[in-house]
Amino acid sequence: MSFLGLRKPVNKIVVAGTPLVMQQKIENATTMYPGRLVIKGTNDDDVVTCGAAGICTGWLGYEQANPAFMPTDVNTIYAVNDQAPVLFGGGFVIVATLASSQVIVKGDRLVAGAGGTVQKAEAAVTKAGSTPVTGSADDAPISGTVPEGGIVVGIAMETLTTTDTAADLMVLSLI
Repeated sequence: MSFLGLRKPVNKIVVAGTPLVMQQKIENATTMYPGRLVIKGTNDDDVVTCGAAGICTGWLGYEQANPAFMPTDVNTIYAVNDQAPVLFGGGFVIVATLASSQVIVKGDRLVAGAGGTVQKAEAAVTKAGSTPVTGSADDAPISGTVPEGGIVVGIAMETLTTTDTAADLMVLSLI
């Protein structure tokens, strides 16, 4: 599969590749636009928008939607109880929503931002604290397997800077 010469599609969100698709029920319509990251809602068949540092389950689809539930266009929100496609499996390019105040260079790693958007992944650093560490670096306590900023959900496929508003960004999905 070739990703050369990618262009944002008109009124579609999948740019290249073939995602796996699962139909899920919109539990809460807040920021449920096509291309946003989603996470499990109350029940296994419910989805809600994934927040910053969330463990997202996929991307809210569009062109895979049943016509009875498909929004008018990719900039129209889904309604509560709509059956919507959730795209997952990685290896496909999607038009996602880049959060505001971001400077992205093609190849940057991306994590979940507020409202199902993506934002630049930050480099992992050791935080300075007021309590001295008395052990060696080899036995310093670190727990958990998910980084503080969440898992990397994708790779930027274009360079883009946002200021006060979010914008469309082509992303190679890793989830």
